[in-house]
Amino acid sequence: MGIGVGQVDSPRGAAMSIEDFGLRGPRGWAFRSVDIDAEPGALVAIEGPSGSGRTCLLLALTGRMRPTDGRAEIAGLQLPRRMAAVRRISALGPVPGVSDLDPALTVAEHLRERALLQRRFDGSFRALFRPRAERTAAAAERVEKALAAAGLDLATLPKRERTAVRDLERLEELRLSVALALIGGPRLLAVDDVGLKLSDTERAAAWDLLRSVADSGTTVVAVCSEAPEDAVVVRTRPTGTGSDGEDDAGAAAYDDESPAGSPADETGKDTGHEVGTRTEIGTGSGTGKDTDVDTDEEGAADAIAETGRA
Repeated sequence: MGIGVGQVDSPRGAAMSIEDFGLRGPRGWAFRSVDIDAEPGALVAIEGPSGSGRTCLLLALTGRMRPTDGRAEIAGLQLPRRMAAVRRISALGPVPGVSDLDPALTVAEHLRERALLQRRFDGSFRALFRPRAERTAAAAERVEKALAAAGLDLATLPKRERTAVRDLERLEELRLSVALALIGGPRLLAVDDVGLKLSDTERAAAWDLLRSVADSGTTVVAVCSEAPEDAVVVRTRPTGTGSDGEDDAGAAAYDDESPAGSPADETGKDTGHEVGTRTEIGTGSGTGKDTDVDTDEEGAADAIAETGRA
């Protein structure tokens, strides 16, 4: 399966209008007082260290975790009332513990599985009556465009499309995850921990990838430790003491319904130390609004720990 340079055809991105957004559980806040105003096709970066509620905010913005406070509209769809609809227009790229790739499967097997799921759950009723050869060709074209948009050239892999995920470099794995997400033509793409295990050069390439996806019209929300200057930035920062935990959240708020074309894995994380968190909301250019709030990292322990599926 060869690819060239190009971008996947996708609908207009999802505008985001978020005001005083928060998630509180039995043991405290995962995040709160979040304000975001982003146009369709924006690159939104959630910046902060591990343990500051970044992943919970990412999942709440894609309709996969139920917020408890504030007002939020994604592409005009209100949260939490329209969570299922938001899931249908959004897709998860790499989110550790939620949308992990199977290291034993090959690239081709992942692509085939995602294409089948896309056809099974997201296709129109009328499409089921199209000739099989036509449906197969359409699926192959979707995969080809998604790979091109993610910048993943199968010819450069050690065993081409038969390369197992465990044998991919970290940047190649990121590109594959993004390609899988783009097969469904989402209006909103979510990516967790962009810089994880990447060199400076690879990190720059990863941001170039996400920027190109945003430029194609798909809104991108990405978690990171250091945001690029051209992004709309949401900053989370722990201010207390405690152990370094993963990004967890404070309620049994994760929604069980898994979106079509976005297979999810069960996860269970718990960081039981109480830590204060400050969240600063602004833009990379410094023209946005900054808000300081206090939250509890212990409140960030349950929402993923008690989730079911993505």
